Amino acid sequence: MAKTKTVYTCTECGGSVPRWQGQCPHCQQWNTLVESLPETPSARRFQPLAASATVQRLSEIEASDVPRFTSGIEEFDRVLGGGLVAGGVVLIGGDPGIGKSTLLLQALANLAGSRRVLYVSGEESGAQIALRAQRLGIDSPSLGLLAEIQLEKIQATLDADKPEVAVIDSIQTLYSEALSSAPGSVAQVRECAAQLTRIAKSSGTTIILVGHVTKEGSLAGPRVLEHIVDTVLYFEGDTHSSHRLIRAFKNRFGAVNELGVFAMTERGLRGISNPSALFLSQHEQTVSGSCVMVTQEGSRPLLVEIQALVDAAHVPNPRRLAVGLEQNRLALLLAVLHRHAGIACFDQDVFLNAVGGVKITEPAADLAVLLSIHSSMRNKPLPRGLVVFGEVGLAGEIRPSPRGQDRLREAAKLGFTQAVIPKANAPKQPIDGLEVIAVERIEQAIERVRYLDG
Repeated sequence: MAKTKTVYTCTECGGSVPRWQGQCPHCQQWNTLVESLPETPSARRFQPLAASATVQRLSEIEASDVPRFTSGIEEFDRVLGGGLVAGGVVLIGGDPGIGKSTLLLQALANLAGSRRVLYVSGEESGAQIALRAQRLGIDSPSLGLLAEIQLEKIQATLDADKPEVAVIDSIQTLYSEALSSAPGSVAQVRECAAQLTRIAKSSGTTIILVGHVTKEGSLAGPRVLEHIVDTVLYFEGDTHSSHRLIRAFKNRFGAVNELGVFAMTERGLRGISNPSALFLSQHEQTVSGSCVMVTQEGSRPLLVEIQALVDAAHVPNPRRLAVGLEQNRLALLLAVLHRHAGIACFDQDVFLNAVGGVKITEPAADLAVLLSIHSSMRNKPLPRGLVVFGEVGLAGEIRPSPRGQDRLREAAKLGFTQAVIPKANAPKQPIDGLEVIAVERIEQAIERVRYLDG
């Protein structure tokens, strides 16, 4: 029996080579080639050239806001930019068991009362979905279910049923008869996503795709999958924790880096209206190495507690570990602390953690990191009611952070009484109940904090 011929396809660019290589010769990416079956050209996939389309001038097109409709889950709507858009394609990814299917089943149940909805599952049977809905307390007789993985049958169902919102769970389980490769291959994922996107744009159906993630945490399949869709959302958080975070990485209809905060309960995912409470530890008394900062996630300011632990190193190379913050940034800040404030950590292990499992990527956390490290080294807590933010430059200067006024108002609303901030972010009008201390350099910030705590 003749051996089946295989090719190796790049998950980044989709290029193919006959033998495995460490580096893709098309896009120069490493370790992206996976084995797959070669695709045979199908005559029905190619249509004759159509007549030329009509060209419109930009000045002739009337600009208007995109109408949205709510999913019934406030935090989900926030991440989407205000709600779902007719004809939009949303891709949501995350680790197994983190709550993707649960969230979308809850959203469809809310929408089923006023709109035609369809839940297409390629991973579970209808009985399994009904059992989950019963466990979550969802009673929605008009919610449509379809257990199918063949793209052509799903297309026919969408054309006949004409739902306003459809969920595909998941895109990696679908396959098209036009291709010979197995479900989940690069070609199948790319083809199925392109066909579903075409249906969404032509019919006005909002399609939500569930995507698997790799062990590195990125979406499985070709990178072109993220370019095809309108919105890309990622679930963050530990599956062993009750908290879930959804972050928008791409949104053609709204702002990116928006964050939705949920709590996993026995009745499904519940939105958290005041997420700052999740990221602040409830200490009965102040502890050393703890500093509260205000980070900006999209349009929402969040208060997050930064904890540092500095301990004597018992090995020649001291350890530097950061959880929820950038590791390379920690090494940079320790050098700034030594050079400009005269505080050395070369013989100390430094451990850093952002409470609550949130990931902070903006440099406004620099000042809070340094003050928490300094507090742990002195073994003396920072003053109660203190909040800080600000970027620290290599020259030791404290640089301003965007939307400083919103950060200060959020801190005052939650009862904080003192704020150490960059001088450029100092408010022109005083904020009730909040003493603002504006600093220009890191050594000045450390001296002011020493003065506050006596």
